[in-house]
Amino acid sequence: MSEMSAFWQGWIIVLSVGNLLACLWLVWWATNKRTAAATGDVMPHTWDGTLQEYNNPLPRWWLWLFYGTIIFGAIYYTLYPGLWDGVLGWTSADKSFTKGDVVSQYEREMQKAEDTYGPIYAKYRSVAVADLAKDAEANGMGKRLFLTYCMQCHGSDAKGSTGFPNLSDSDWTWGGTPEQIQATIAVGRTAAMPPNAHLGEEAIDQVANYVMSLGGRGDPAKAEAGKAVFTSGGCIACHGPDAKGNPMLGAPNLTDNIWLYGASEGVIKKTITGGRNGLMPAHQGLLGEDKIHLLTAYVYSLSNK
Repeated sequence: MSEMSAFWQGWIIVLSVGNLLACLWLVWWATNKRTAAATGDVMPHTWDGTLQEYNNPLPRWWLWLFYGTIIFGAIYYTLYPGLWDGVLGWTSADKSFTKGDVVSQYEREMQKAEDTYGPIYAKYRSVAVADLAKDAEANGMGKRLFLTYCMQCHGSDAKGSTGFPNLSDSDWTWGGTPEQIQATIAVGRTAAMPPNAHLGEEAIDQVANYVMSLGGRGDPAKAEAGKAVFTSGGCIACHGPDAKGNPMLGAPNLTDNIWLYGASEGVIKKTITGGRNGLMPAHQGLLGEDKIHLLTAYVYSLSNK
């Protein structure tokens, strides 16, 4: 244990024990069996100038419940990590952070789950994704995995939201083949649209209108000028000379009507000016190959009915 960790552990012990002792003293003090009604001992505050409250001790049952919680706290500190490692040797940390051969509860539960459910996922390991996408049972398992790990960003219907792509259509920024989808889930993706504020407001306005014109919108005169800026300003390096994007770079197709951050002129200008950054986290270490295989099949099935 480092000196800094030992320092804070000492403070935690002092504060924890101090709180227990303070609570114990408070309860002991409150058990004074004085009879305020007989002595005339009243609280200093009044209501409406007439109502007063006697300084009577707390009810016995309440005090014993308080004693019980203090006793429970002392037992808990003895059995589980708090002031020290605890006599049960329980830990939620990785084994490398514990003494001896103690196996953490997390490791035991994960191993138990792997022994129980691992063979169920493994039986689909050798089935091709395209075939697995047609299997109702496998798709049900893939959907449950999706609702557990993916819906937070892509939604329960997989239609996404601003900044998170729709997985139920045929538009794929990084490619929609089984191999590409599996790679996206396993190793994640990092997309970056660099800021282009250096172009100036007029040029950005023109480029935005050119991009809008690719979908049949925008000012034609500005769009014509914007096409030259699109070519000379470096946009074609990622999006291509035809603006259809590049799955290898995660550059989206600008010629359709599918927009990850919004299609209004203001949003497009904001994207060009300030850039965008998107992150799809890697799930290889979290899920493993068999679960990713099932999840890939489910996502693939959404756009390949």
